[in-house]
Amino acid sequence: MPIAPSSTRGAGLVGIDIGGTKIAALLVSADGTVLARGSVPAPAALGGGAMADAAADLVRELAAQAEVSLAAAGVGAAGVIDHETGTIRAASATFVGWAGFPLADELEQRLGVPVRVENDVNAFLLGEAAADGRTDRDVLGVMLGTGVGGALIIDGDLHHGPHGAAGEIGHTPGYSELVCTCGQIGHLETLASGTSIALRYQERTSAPVRDAREVADRARGGDAEAIAVFDAAGRALALACASAATILDLPCAIVGGGVTAAWDLLEPSILRTLDTDSPVSGIPLRIIPAVLGSDAVALGAIETARRALVPAGAH
Repeated sequence: MPIAPSSTRGAGLVGIDIGGTKIAALLVSADGTVLARGSVPAPAALGGGAMADAAADLVRELAAQAEVSLAAAGVGAAGVIDHETGTIRAASATFVGWAGFPLADELEQRLGVPVRVENDVNAFLLGEAAADGRTDRDVLGVMLGTGVGGALIIDGDLHHGPHGAAGEIGHTPGYSELVCTCGQIGHLETLASGTSIALRYQERTSAPVRDAREVADRARGGDAEAIAVFDAAGRALALACASAATILDLPCAIVGGGVTAAWDLLEPSILRTLDTDSPVSGIPLRIIPAVLGSDAVALGAIETARRALVPAGAH
């Protein structure tokens, strides 16, 4: 059911972060004040309808808690998104019945307000680029998690490209001789994702590790092989960012995702690489960690919600 407009505190905007294990939402007032937040498990195995139901139920709960009606909703969702229609074009096997699901339409029916849907990495970059103190209007976003995702903002707007794949830096080639998760060879993801960091350490040492966090702990304890894995990841990341910056004249790359918890291990090789492989413009490229943490996708989704209320071309 639509959210009733009978609140006592005006209308709010909600950002929804839909992942494979969790759906999180952040409700804000028109001036950006956080009114409520919450999360629920994601019923990814039950199909798109169940995911939309869970997201809508969460939003209604937050709106009731904050005593506001809803003006618009934005979503950052996993998968390849048709941002014009809000339909999921493709998704991993984790999401049953997700590919082809018209998420924007389904949520609009449930919530009774305009809904805009973006890929979660695009939403992450929108949120980070709008954070306090950020002024760059041309920015590369990189997410280092299970895989490596990317996004681009050009002249203040997300750049999707003709096929919606602009910014997908994780699947650019030339960084190794290893097979990527996509089946091709040598992509950035083979060195810089959390999954790859753990695999590369195991290959070097034959020592089983749970994840990249354990490799980071070993690196901080002086393990030379663990340090080398993070050096390789940082160098590959810096080279990829420098290539993008050279082609697109970008002054800044913002890096998020779980792997950035080990920024202290990535940054030394990033800085060394930028000393020797900087953009030809001569303008220093800043590669910096994200600052919004787990709120980044939801906050970026709120930016898409704001744009849902603005006539095309007016923002």
